[in-house]
Amino acid sequence: MTVDTLPPRMRIVRHPLKYRLLEVRKVDRISPSTVRVTFGGEALEGFCEQAPTDHVKLCFAEGGAELPVEPVVINDTWMDAPVEPITRDYTVRHYRRDSRELDVDMVLHGRGVASTWAERAEPGMRLGVLGPRGSEVLPMIHDWYLLAAEETSLPALARWLEMLPAGVRVLAFAEVPGPEDEQEFRTSADLTMTWLHRGSAPAGTTDLIERAVRAAELPAEGLGFAWVAGEATSLKPVRRYLRNELGLLKEQVDVDGYWKRGVENHDHHEDDEHGHA
Repeated sequence: MTVDTLPPRMRIVRHPLKYRLLEVRKVDRISPSTVRVTFGGEALEGFCEQAPTDHVKLCFAEGGAELPVEPVVINDTWMDAPVEPITRDYTVRHYRRDSRELDVDMVLHGRGVASTWAERAEPGMRLGVLGPRGSEVLPMIHDWYLLAAEETSLPALARWLEMLPAGVRVLAFAEVPGPEDEQEFRTSADLTMTWLHRGSAPAGTTDLIERAVRAAELPAEGLGFAWVAGEATSLKPVRRYLRNELGLLKEQVDVDGYWKRGVENHDHHEDDEHGHA
């Protein structure tokens, strides 16, 4: 694979760290497996987001409590406290500055504090939102893009497609349980989109994304970038293929483990050269 120019580096843009207690304004079941929750409130004043993978920590209440524990933020730093909030990371799907509304897509998987909350979410409920802490900004000057995701990372995939330059070549793969879980994405890119259906297999147990990435017919020339996100363990061979077999430089690859089977609150910043799982 020929690359004539050095790939641009991802730049981290820090945002002021702020906790916001927001109210649910709307709840939409956008697919059998995904609920879109719209939060609103004046507390969203100053909310910052600018990159496809921007995410917040949703803060959930303890069992029996109405409101979450508020994280202690001092001098732009989240401090240790005797009681910490229950948090889960979620991608910012949309932020509408004028109406002070934030959309978050939440996957329903029948277990866990976040999925349980999403199942019963309704207007008027309140939830804490911390962040985003920062944005990973990549200059979108590549000649082509390879993108792959499963349902937990579909919001970020959608944001990539919405933000990419008009006409740029994009091959995208998305793994979901079945056809009823497919979503429509808006893009100005020259997109070839392939949906991968895993059927009754549990999320994170298949090699559908790995096989799709390996079989992808990528341009032989030009500067490319690959972004893949999903279950951490299943993506390890994908990273090895992109870096070691395909020969992409580390600046051309971002493989992100959004969650890990058997781990309740996986830290996706913990173990690769980009700071991703």
